[in-house]
Amino acid sequence: MERKNINNLNTLSHIPVNKVKRATSLVSAGVKLSGNYLRYYGEKVLKVEGSRGRLDKKNAKDIYDSLKTLKGSALKVAQMLSMENNLLPSAYVEQFSLSQFSVPPLSWPLVNKLVKKYLGKSPHLIFDTFDVNSKNAASIGQVHKASLNGKELAVKIQYPGVRESINSDLSIIKPFASRMFNLRGKDIEKYFKEVENKLLEETNYALELEQSQKIAKQCNKIPFLKFPTYYPELSTGKILTMDWMNGIHLSEFNSKCNKKFSKINSIGQTLWDFYMHQIHHLREVHADPHPGNFLIDELDNLIVLDFGCVKSIPNVFYNPYFELPKISVKKNQKKFKDLLFELEILRLDDNSNEIIYLTDLFGNLINVLTKPFTVNEFDFGNNKFWNQVNGLAKKLSSDKILRKINGNRGSKHFIYMNRTFFGLYSLLNQLGAKVNTQSYKKYFNA
Repeated sequence: MERKNINNLNTLSHIPVNKVKRATSLVSAGVKLSGNYLRYYGEKVLKVEGSRGRLDKKNAKDIYDSLKTLKGSALKVAQMLSMENNLLPSAYVEQFSLSQFSVPPLSWPLVNKLVKKYLGKSPHLIFDTFDVNSKNAASIGQVHKASLNGKELAVKIQYPGVRESINSDLSIIKPFASRMFNLRGKDIEKYFKEVENKLLEETNYALELEQSQKIAKQCNKIPFLKFPTYYPELSTGKILTMDWMNGIHLSEFNSKCNKKFSKINSIGQTLWDFYMHQIHHLREVHADPHPGNFLIDELDNLIVLDFGCVKSIPNVFYNPYFELPKISVKKNQKKFKDLLFELEILRLDDNSNEIIYLTDLFGNLINVLTKPFTVNEFDFGNNKFWNQVNGLAKKLSSDKILRKINGNRGSKHFIYMNRTFFGLYSLLNQLGAKVNTQSYKKYFNA
């Protein structure tokens, strides 16, 4: 349902499924990277200007070209990294961002075969019309526009072998991710297991249908918020059929609304209330807040798409996570440290110097990230705030002292909660929206 034209991309008639073939594809990318580095070192000796930037750009393209043919969890990880603006060089962020919109779709013969396999008949025998050209091809599935009994529909078809290759993909990615995030020892498995479980859930379209209907019903009192209707009789674990929703992406909205701040603030408020209601009331949240999952219709309603990634928030994490912003590290350092231990940010094997350093570091981080919750109205378009967020993120990714400390810290629940908050803040910043941070509370008993 994303409005990017992909018809000019080459189609795929086959996706590598087994571990050996998928690993071979990544190894071939590694060979290209080796060649890129040889050229870079040659230019460096000759002091050629801009050589590092060209290296990053070429490496990012070669990695992405390999991932986009693999589809599945390998491409999904690239999509997740594209949202981490301060974790990777900009060339990688820019290239990996294409995974949200622009990847080669499956060929029509393969699409026809998959629909027949999972729904029992060819698409043209099920629907009144079915567009053979995909309207969107992403990491796990692609969307085709169809119609039936006068209704326009979106039919999401999962790529073959995606679910079966998750474990092998992660085993290939694990060494690189461990190095990037400074993870050590046996207890790193909890983080990879969290990602694996979420990816498995995203490949279960029957679960996505259930989650979509449940959250849509529980958020139906929030004004200017819309969801597609889903059709179980035209859906399976591998195919999901819903209403076709017309609108433009959230990322395109600013350029087309001529900076009408009343509209911007209204949409930002809807987005904020939607997320806060889920987090604080439902205790589960749409944990994939990238621009491709939101549309704005002609009446300025916010349309929410894709509930494949929904994060449940257990009390053992929720309580200390939202208690932490209320505690002053200077006034009540013991309580603050106790909460950091509960959240696994501090570890029992940390020495006294590490505890002092990490308490101060995360105290500053929390002070910045929780600023929206300390006032009744917050301007997410404020560049000062966003610069502070970016500055802290860069510090975390480049801090030399932190790199020497065991990186296995933080509850596994941080992975998708941080992704949710950083994604939400980024969307609101792109909008330049000013929101009432407390208004979501009125929907609790609505």
